[in-house]
Amino acid sequence: MKLVKSLPFKLLVGVVLGMILGLVIPENGILHSLLQVIVTVKYILNQLISFCVPLIIIGFIAPSIVKLGSNASRMLGVALVIAYASSLGAALFSMAAGYAIIPGLNIVSQVDGLKEVPEAIFQLDIPAIMPVMSALVFSVLVGLAATWTGARTISAVLQEFQEIVLKIVTKVVIPILPIFIACTFCTLAYEGTITKQLPVFLIVVIIVMIGHYIWLALLYGLGGAYSKTNPLEVVKHYGPAYITAVGTMSSAATLSVALECARKSKTLRPDMVSFGIPLFANIHLCGSVLTEVFFVMTVSKILYGQLPSLMTMVLFCVLLGIFAVGAPGVPGGTVMASLGLIMSVLNFDGTGTGLMLTIFALQDSFGTACNVTGDGAMTLMLTGYAKKHNIAETNLDFTM
Repeated sequence: MKLVKSLPFKLLVGVVLGMILGLVIPENGILHSLLQVIVTVKYILNQLISFCVPLIIIGFIAPSIVKLGSNASRMLGVALVIAYASSLGAALFSMAAGYAIIPGLNIVSQVDGLKEVPEAIFQLDIPAIMPVMSALVFSVLVGLAATWTGARTISAVLQEFQEIVLKIVTKVVIPILPIFIACTFCTLAYEGTITKQLPVFLIVVIIVMIGHYIWLALLYGLGGAYSKTNPLEVVKHYGPAYITAVGTMSSAATLSVALECARKSKTLRPDMVSFGIPLFANIHLCGSVLTEVFFVMTVSKILYGQLPSLMTMVLFCVLLGIFAVGAPGVPGGTVMASLGLIMSVLNFDGTGTGLMLTIFALQDSFGTACNVTGDGAMTLMLTGYAKKHNIAETNLDFTM
C-alpha cells in the first residue's frame, strides 16, 4: 500500500497509462475528441506549474540567502563557479567523445509521418508573476540586500513566504504532476514521436545517455570525496525527481520534487538544500550542455559532411557554458538560448538549426533528468564547502 501511494509509483503509472492511451486513440471519432480534452488539461496544468515556479524560486532562495547571513555572497559565488565548471566540463567531455565516436557512425535522418495533435478546446492562460530568470535575480538581490542591511521585517516576511510556498508545493504542484506527465506522454505517443522519431537517432541518444551517467558518476564521486561523505546517500533518493524530469522535460517544473528528494538525504545540510537546489535548477544544466555539444557535432557531420574544427568547438563549449548558466530551466531552454551560438559560431543554416531542435527534443527529458540529478551532487559540494569553512548551519523548517 505504501508503494502504491508513493510519488515514483504514481509517476510511472502516469507514463504507462499516457502512452497506452496515446497509442490507441484513433485519428477520428469520439475517442479523438478525448484527445482534445487531454491536450486542454495538459495546457492548463502546464500553465499552473509554470505559474508556481517563480514563487518556488523566490520562496526558497531569498530566505535561504538571508539565513546564510554574512556568508551569502560567498556561497552564491561558489555555487556559480561549480555550476559553470560542471557545464564546461560536460561540454568538453562530450566534444572529446564526439571526435572519437561520430566519424564511425552511420546515421540516417528521417523524421516524417507524424500525426498532428489537435488544438486545445480552450486555453486558460495563467501568466507567471515574472519570468524565471527575473525571479532568480530578484531572489538573489533581495536576499543579499536584506543581509547587508540587517532587515528584520523583510527577513521574517520571507520566512513566512517560504512556509506558504511549501504548502503550495505539497498541496498543489506535486499532486498534479502525475496527471500532467500522463497527458504529456499521451500526446507524444499519439503524434508518433515515441514510435517514429525515436529510432532516427536512437544510437546517438543512447550514447548521450551513457555520457549522462558517466558525468553524474564523476560529479557525485567528486562531491563525495570533497565532502568526505557517501554520495549514494544522496543519489538513492533522486528516483522521483529523475522520473519527473523525464516527464516534464523541465528542471524548473521538477523543482518541487527535487526539493522533496534532496531533503530526505541525511548527507545534505537542510540550509544548503533550501539554497542550492532552487538555484542549481536554473544555473546548472550539465546534461543539456553535454547533449547539445554531441548533437551539434552529429548534425554538422550529417548536413555539412564534416565535424567543426577543434578550436571552433572549444570556443562553442566555453560560450555554451555561460549561456547554460543563464538559460531558463524549461523544455528546450538550453538549445533555444544558444541558437545564436549555433548559427554564429558553428555557421548552421536554417536546416541545421531545425534538425538540431528536432533531435534535441528527442532526448530533452533525459538531459533534464541529468541536470536535476546532478544538482544533488552540486549541493553535496556546497555542504562540504560549508563544513570545511565552518559556516554555521541555519535552522530551516523544511517539513513538506
